[in-house]
Formats: sequence, structure tokens, C-alpha cells
Amino acid sequence: MTLKSHANGSPALADELRDHVGEKLGKFCRPKYLTFTQELPKTRSGKIMRRLLRDIAEGRMLGDTTTLADSTVVAELQKRAHDEASKED
Repeated sequence: MTLKSHANGSPALADELRDHVGEKLGKFCRPKYLTFTQELPKTRSGKIMRRLLRDIAEGRMLGDTTTLADSTVVAELQKRAHDEASKED
């Protein structure tokens, strides 16, 4: 999840957002965890690479990343996803 530049992510905000999704869309749609990030993986033309987000969330090997504008974003998201998964174990 990306926040506006002046906002900071916190566990309390993550809980509030998960509860909001549960109320508006139903408890089955409530995300297990949220990761706050400054940037999402985008192509050079600015499109969000949703496929990479799914791969990161599901712990799969990443496919083609040659069109990424900034590959450091993916590495950071993978690290955060791994950290979140480690907390749950």
C-alpha cells in the first residue's frame, strides 16, 4: 500500500484499513497483512506491474523484470513480504 507523502504507515493504521475493507467488502476480503511502501513496481511508462505484486505476495519466483523502471522497489517489497511471513511462523 502506498500512502501520500506526508502520511506514515503504522500497525494501528494497518489494522484500521483491514477493518475498513472487512466492513465495506466483507470479512473474506480482509487482507491478512498490509505492507506500506513509498513506491510500487512500475514499467518505464508508469504502469503498475500487478503480476510482480502477486508473485511477491505468493512467494513465487519473479518472471520478466526487464521493463521495470526501478528494480530496487521489487527487492524491498520481497524483503518486507519475507519479513511479514517470518512473523507469522
